Amino acid sequence: MTDVATESRAFEGLVLETDKGITTVADVVVAKMAGMAAREVAGVHELGTTFRRLVSRVRSGESLTQGVNVEVGKRETAIDLVIVVDYGYSIPAVAQDLREKVITEIEAGTGLAVKEVNIEVADLYVPSDESEPTAVSRVK
Repeated sequence: MTDVATESRAFEGLVLETDKGITTVADVVVAKMAGMAAREVAGVHELGTTFRRLVSRVRSGESLTQGVNVEVGKRETAIDLVIVVDYGYSIPAVAQDLREKVITEIEAGTGLAVKEVNIEVADLYVPSDESEPTAVSRVK
């Protein structure tokens, strides 16, 4: 039993202790939850900076923690998100919806209090004119 207690103290992340046992939640779990919640918000095109997104795609596809950084304490967490916003969406509205969604998901899923959600808008996604069929190309 002392081995588990020793491991939990060295473990980075949330540690929940009850009289029935210890539950640990790694920082990466909180980061993945935040990343998944962020991707559900209308107007959020992608997470991460352009360079990081390209590197991630080359390595293994998009990571759930890309563009997400968390600091997890014993009872609270702070979350930093780097996002790309879809053109046509209000950045302040997207940021507000994003904060609310991430806070709701993290607090419900982990029991942690979310102290803050900082958002950096790193880019704006504008659909390429080449991807949209033009009136001339549609007519054959």
